[in-house]
Amino acid sequence: MSAHCQLTGARPGFGNNICHSHRRTSRRFDPNIQHKRYWLPSEARNVRLTLSAKAIRTIDDIGIEAAVARIRARGVKV
Repeated sequence: MSAHCQLTGARPGFGNNICHSHRRTSRRFDPNIQHKRYWLPSEARNVRLTLSAKAIRTIDDIGIEAAVARIRARGVKV
């Protein structure tokens, strides 16, 4: 599963694990990515989106139609 959000564009961040002796090793900070299916009334079909948890709350606020418009404005196919 690719770790990026279609709505917000959230992608993994990178940093270091630091142990007690202060040695550093690489790590990833992955966004909380979920697959969610929404009914899109204007096209009379379901759309399956890969979203972060923050984006799911955003869709609850602005609605699926506005969210799909934002996704398409970013150039992502829905």
